[in-house]
Amino acid sequence: MGVLLQIRNASKSYGDQILLDRAEATITDDVKVGFVGRNGAGKSTLLRILLGEEELDAGEVTRSSKLRVGYLRQHDPFLPGESALQYLMRETGRPDWKCGEVAGEFELKGSYLDGPVAKLSGGWQTRVKLAALLLHEPNLLLLDEPTNFLDLRTQILLEHFLKHYKEACLIVSHDRAFLTETCDHTLDLARGKLTMYPGKIEPYLSYLAEKREFEERSNAAVTAKRKQLETFIAKNKARASTATQARSKSKQLERLELIEIAGDEPTARIRAPQVEPRKGPALRCRELSIGYPERTIADDIDLDVEHGQRAAIVGDNGQGKTTFLRTIVESLEPLAGEVRWGHGCHIGTYAQHVYTSLPEKKTVLEYLEYNAPTGTKSQEILDMAGALLFRGDAVQKKISVLSGGERARLCLASLLLSKHNILVLDEPGNHLDVDTVEALAEALTEYEGTVVFTSHDRHFMKRVATCVIEVRDGHVTNYRGDYDSYLYSVNKEIEDGEREQAAARMAKAPTDLSKPSAKSPAKLPRRSDRELRKELSNVERSIAKLDEQKRAVNAALLQSVDPTEALRLHNELTDVTTQLSAIEERWCALQEEIGESA
Repeated sequence: MGVLLQIRNASKSYGDQILLDRAEATITDDVKVGFVGRNGAGKSTLLRILLGEEELDAGEVTRSSKLRVGYLRQHDPFLPGESALQYLMRETGRPDWKCGEVAGEFELKGSYLDGPVAKLSGGWQTRVKLAALLLHEPNLLLLDEPTNFLDLRTQILLEHFLKHYKEACLIVSHDRAFLTETCDHTLDLARGKLTMYPGKIEPYLSYLAEKREFEERSNAAVTAKRKQLETFIAKNKARASTATQARSKSKQLERLELIEIAGDEPTARIRAPQVEPRKGPALRCRELSIGYPERTIADDIDLDVEHGQRAAIVGDNGQGKTTFLRTIVESLEPLAGEVRWGHGCHIGTYAQHVYTSLPEKKTVLEYLEYNAPTGTKSQEILDMAGALLFRGDAVQKKISVLSGGERARLCLASLLLSKHNILVLDEPGNHLDVDTVEALAEALTEYEGTVVFTSHDRHFMKRVATCVIEVRDGHVTNYRGDYDSYLYSVNKEIEDGEREQAAARMAKAPTDLSKPSAKSPAKLPRRSDRELRKELSNVERSIAKLDEQKRAVNAALLQSVDPTEALRLHNELTDVTTQLSAIEERWCALQEEIGESA
């Protein structure tokens, strides 16, 4: 294990906002780290500092002489007219065959590799950038919100790439499912401090909740003990016979200290519009064709969405999800057929890029007042603003100074002030932090209206969706299955493609099976059934012992409140798990050997 980056006593402020307050963290060459924190906490700023694009106010970042950083750029690095292959060769200096080989890992073939890269969708362009990263052979990848605007298939391809990537990664993301699949450590930035947890995001969130619960229980016990001692001292300090005991109790009282518990950070409290539940079809599409005068995206669409359903629109980028949403909300005319909403449907929309077109000169409060339904009380508007974290003087902020996350929250606040019984949401979770996305998911599951939405956040989709509508290959259809089954089918397609690629590589490899390899070990004589069963018995005892040890270490890790002790326990757990995996493989091999000898 070698140290790639070390952050020491780091401080960084913008005006009154403290982003880093004597923060410390170490990144080694054997970890994939999920970097989490609230919107505006300073995650992107820290990435820029690590890249050398910004300076610390105080402290230092020590970089290993062996450090090779790869950074997934959000801007467009392509030249006019160049193909993906030409870009990869220009960017990396590698030969065409090598660029083509690595591009194939991201399904970049044919016109996707040889055609103009500028004409590819954002998801396919991200695949090209990822292929370039891999060709540079960095030993630390820095990824800032890599799943934003990526379709599900590209997300899964990126996951597979990161799982098999042997070097270190630092990944900023609000997507809990993505972090769970790719990262084995969690780095949290809160109140200017960095905390490195030796585990995945879900156990870390559980650890925080359990730690707080433990601290609150400890403080309750200390408070109760204090009252008991104070009562004893008050009753006995004046009596000569018990004065000595009272003094002893006073010393005990002095030693009792409460644990300092950090106050809760502000969390969005989202409440969906209160509407009357309805029954029957909310939306009907009949013989519908969608697209543009010069190009049909999908046709022959016949589907229904019932009142009360939460319909997830899924499909790869470029297939037409947003075109379908624009058509059903009548911002785009259908090419043929009809879209019919049920009687009494009141539709509210949230567009993917709506926050970029907000009136820059208005304040938060002025924008909400302007968009609130007639008759909405001022206190209702202030309550909604506060629920979306615009509290106190924050309601007087000009929209021009709001961050992307703040603008997204403002748009949601405006939408939720309405009384719409239909919500059509295009990527509502983009630019929102983990807690706000969770609050939105909770609100939508309690909403008694109808929701039609797209999202690239699998955790959010699984929480919210009650039915799935797939846009693919020129068709829009009700997918017969839940979101988990859709995920499984996409994963299987990708894995089947990877197996085909592996088989093709094997077929191209020069082999001569007619001659034994000079390095092949001599075949060992077959052991007796008795010898095999004796070893099997020993292996089974070892498995039982290691399994018991694993449970004990895991239980201790969950109860640990000391980060140093937690790291030690995590390392012990990793070691035990590795041993257990190896000996279980030996158990399987012995079973096969016994079966062959029978």
